[in-house]
Parts: sequence; structure tokens; C-alpha cells
Amino acid sequence: MTLDPHQESPPKAPFEELALPLLGSLYNFAHWLTRDRAEAEDLVQETFAKALRGFTSFQGGTNFRAWIFRILKNTFLTSRTGLAAHALVPLEGEEGDAVVGATEETPESILVARSSLELVRSAIEALPPPFQEVVLLRDVEGLSYREIAAALTIPVGTVMSRLARGRSEIRRDVERRLGRG
Repeated sequence: MTLDPHQESPPKAPFEELALPLLGSLYNFAHWLTRDRAEAEDLVQETFAKALRGFTSFQGGTNFRAWIFRILKNTFLTSRTGLAAHALVPLEGEEGDAVVGATEETPESILVARSSLELVRSAIEALPPPFQEVVLLRDVEGLSYREIAAALTIPVGTVMSRLARGRSEIRRDVERRLGRG
């Protein structure tokens, strides 16, 4: 591909180059939103279709990840499932989840890790949806504050506030369940 010397910015990457690396993250978020594997797959497929149709309106050099997450969220909200119940659910644990820092998995270490994971997942589920979304997008999917703000169409300050409050609520919930609070 040659660059036109009269072009002000380089051409944007092909849709597939930008979208395919995000497939797993989009599916994870969709699964939390829908509570159902098949619905999550449908939501991601519809998101990809809408994003591909609207790709000509995407401006190269802007944040594609935030753009496509916003499409997924809006698609969910306008779907029958999204309008009926805006609740989130945990993803099933990956096989082979290990305790951080453990050199050897034992039945006990696996049980402790899964119990801790379930405590945190349960605490996340107890959060109001606006806090769940921000916590999931930041702590599970690794989006930046700006990407989350763009995806959810809220100010960065709101992202920071919701994240702090959500994490604080998770901490309190886990401590309460462990009998420490």
C-alpha cells in the first residue's frame, strides 16, 4: 500500500486488524451483560456487524477499542435483554486458574483460589450496574479511564469516582463475607 503524498494522515487500518484482537474482551463483557453464552455471542456478532457497517464513520487515529465497546454497550441497551434487565453475571472460571505466586498447584491452593475468585465475583455482582461496568472494563478488560469514558459516554471523573466506589464496595463485601468487617 502506497501513501498518497497529499493525504493529511495515514490510512486507517483495516477493520479486521483493529477488531479481531478485541474479540475475547468484547465477548467477556457481553457475557457479563447478558448472563448467557449464546446471547453474548449474538451480541458480539451484532456489534461486529454494526461496527463494520459504520466503519467508514470511524476516524483513524482515534480510539477504536472505546468506539467498539460503546457500540456493544449501546447494542445491549437497545436489545430486548438489555432493556428487560441490566444486570451482570460472572464468567465461568478458566480451567487451570492458578494461585498468584504459587509454584505448584495443590487441591488446597486451587480451592482457595476459586473460593477467593467466587467471593470477588459475588461482590462484583452485588454492585449497581454503573459500578459493575466500570470495574469490569478497568480491572477485567484493562481499558484506560479515557477508553471507559468514551465507551460509556461519561466523563473521566465519573469513571474514576465509580471505580473508586465500586472497588471500595467490593472490598467491604469481601471483608464482610470473611467475617472481618
